[in-house]
Amino acid sequence: MKTENFPIEEVRAQFPALQIKDKEQVFPIYFDGPGGTQMTQPCIDRMLEYISTGMANLHGTFSTSIKTDSLMDEAKASVGSLLNCKPQEVAFGQNMTSLAFQVSLALRKFVKEGDEILVTELDHRANVDPWLQLAEETGATVKFIPVDRDKFVLDVSSLEQLITNKTKVVAVGLSSNLTGTISDVQKIFSEAKKHNAICIADAVHAVPHFKVNFRKMDCDILFCSAYKFFGPHLGIAVIKEDLFRKLPAMKLVPAPNEIPYKLETGTQNHEAIAGLCGAIGFIESLGTGKNSSQRITSGMAKIEAYEEELAGDLEAFLKEIPEVSLYRAAENILKTPTFAFKIRNVNSREATKFFAEKYNLCIGDGHFYASTMGDIFEVMDTGGWIRIGLAPYNTKEEIKIFKRALKDLLLMKS
Repeated sequence: MKTENFPIEEVRAQFPALQIKDKEQVFPIYFDGPGGTQMTQPCIDRMLEYISTGMANLHGTFSTSIKTDSLMDEAKASVGSLLNCKPQEVAFGQNMTSLAFQVSLALRKFVKEGDEILVTELDHRANVDPWLQLAEETGATVKFIPVDRDKFVLDVSSLEQLITNKTKVVAVGLSSNLTGTISDVQKIFSEAKKHNAICIADAVHAVPHFKVNFRKMDCDILFCSAYKFFGPHLGIAVIKEDLFRKLPAMKLVPAPNEIPYKLETGTQNHEAIAGLCGAIGFIESLGTGKNSSQRITSGMAKIEAYEEELAGDLEAFLKEIPEVSLYRAAENILKTPTFAFKIRNVNSREATKFFAEKYNLCIGDGHFYASTMGDIFEVMDTGGWIRIGLAPYNTKEEIKIFKRALKDLLLMKS
């Protein structure tokens, strides 16, 4: 797909934060997308519209309550178009981590002592620790799909030995929030399904960068977060309908027993849910097609192609710098535009502070909750990794500024 037609200036105009200068009258450059993107104007508009035109809780007979009921239906349908799932399979919550722990409690019914749970070394701990807790509470054994230390991908060479008739839960991230590696989850889930294991996908880092297809992936549970794709702080769980109906829920006695409401404990953040509709609408506005799903798919394809172009430029530059160690899979491995790297003899925290203070670059440092990877690669004694994550509002000019910043830092340290 040709990216010269990507409407970058129109896209940037839809993010108010990009229009605000700092006290030095310089525009910040947001390279921290994996930690949370900036919020798009359609999201803000929908939130303000809901707040300012009258709010109410669900299931009343009066107009504002009916409006909230309608909003919830719209939001679930929008997520259905985004992820190719049924609206009744969509539940909202505080964030992905909270929802994962909530689901882990519900899964106790399906796991017993002696069973096995499979997680990965590559994942964010939000897709590890809830299942470790499940194992601890049920007496199950935990196994890890290891990461290939040289290739920065999951080592699935022993998959048939890792997944057995004892395996009850398999949890895998679609894409690493650290290295950007896109894992072959369909291969893993296909093997898991042979043993009737429940398959869980962490799509938090995937959804902002490529079209995620819940049905095609054939997983049972998927998590993502709206604030990673231009929306509000809101967690999303998608649970296959037949499993969802069987899941017990920790809820108040009078609360609904039907799906998906039984997982949505207490009053939901309705204004954030309104914002979610706006964020998905922004993606849809970039695409073409006869219906919402087609337009979202088209819009995501444009985002993916544009980000790949930016990523290619940045990756080539980082590989040219002798002092930089880039933790990134080979060219033939699918990846998101997310770069974790170290600079020789430079503490990562010191580097990101330099980038922020001298060039107004928003760049993160640390282990980014992929702490198992931090232990494996022994990087935490020097501040962990430096991470740049691109979004569709970033530009080639911003990457040029980073190149200049890195060269200045190396010059200062020489």
